[in-house]
Amino acid sequence: MKRRESLKLIAAASLAAAFPGCTVKELDSAAARVLNGSGTPEFENRTPTVFSELEYQTIHSLVDFIIPADGKSGSATDAEVPAFIDFLLGEVESMRQPARSGLAWIDTNCQERYGHGFDSLDRLQQVEILDTIAYPEDYLPENKEGVEFFSWLRDATASGFWSSKMGVEDLGYSGNSPTGTWNGCPTEAMSHLGLAYEDI
Repeated sequence: MKRRESLKLIAAASLAAAFPGCTVKELDSAAARVLNGSGTPEFENRTPTVFSELEYQTIHSLVDFIIPADGKSGSATDAEVPAFIDFLLGEVESMRQPARSGLAWIDTNCQERYGHGFDSLDRLQQVEILDTIAYPEDYLPENKEGVEFFSWLRDATASGFWSSKMGVEDLGYSGNSPTGTWNGCPTEAMSHLGLAYEDI
């Protein structure tokens, strides 16, 4: 199995565990299919196998809000994250209904508030909808389902992006490459953790 495929499977397993009802048996079965080649994920130009075309289009929009393109890397869609999520749902059946219900929740709320689906809204309206579900520590009770879905989608997007070729390159991960020197942890990383070498 290629490294990229193994990373995807590891990411899928960690995400599947976040959904109540997802069983170890399902994960074992998905792993076996990937290992024997019958479930090897193909992400480039993937035709969705779980999502409808409209759902897939909405997933594209949502993941690019979570990880947009910047000066260093492309967006989540550029890293084939929607295809990763569709693959994940195809492998783990118990995740499909919560994910699709979450998308339906977003569509219903967009229709009630603006009279259109998410992808037909302008960017300001999309942001207004996402602001109601993007902060799990501060939300109205009636938005609970949307908050839970978006929290899962955020994790799925991050897992898909950082296990992709683009995400690995963004991290600067060089794998098992020999290096002649070790200069220690970068100062900015230490500062982020609130540490300094004299404290260790």
